[in-house]
Amino acid sequence: MPITIDLGGAPAEEDCAQLGQTDDFARINQLEVLAYRAALIGLFGLPPDGCTLTPQANHHDFGTYTTLALVIADKADLATARAYAEAVEDGPATWLQAGIAPPVTYNDSEATCHKATVAEVVVGALATTRPGSGGRFPLPAFETIHRNLAAAFPAEAARFAALMGEPA
Repeated sequence: MPITIDLGGAPAEEDCAQLGQTDDFARINQLEVLAYRAALIGLFGLPPDGCTLTPQANHHDFGTYTTLALVIADKADLATARAYAEAVEDGPATWLQAGIAPPVTYNDSEATCHKATVAEVVVGALATTRPGSGGRFPLPAFETIHRNLAAAFPAEAARFAALMGEPA
């Protein structure tokens, strides 16, 4: 039987969509969860074989909300899966720790989406974490985030390269 670990829907210290309060909740909640998935992949890499990071529906009296889950299949190497689970379990406290500008900001219950899709979130994170003209990364963590995102999201990496006028 697979093991499912709920990782939450956004970094712990960030505001996020609130069920029953945020207009267009389902769309914004989904965007934040997918952006959070990208943040974890940027920081910790893709899940090992037999593990997936997947949106998970949670039913509540007020409706359904989505969080991100790490699902560990029966066939997964448990030592590797456990190490990955321990790495991602607490996640980043803020979007910026993952090189991501907040995809949504809030003024009370009013949400302002700054990115419409997770692809835009990833391209933005690739821009934020890119190396300088000399090929050096301004922060050591940026190299990890940039390489992990480019490997996990090749279409977005190609789009970013095209925007920068670089070969893909």
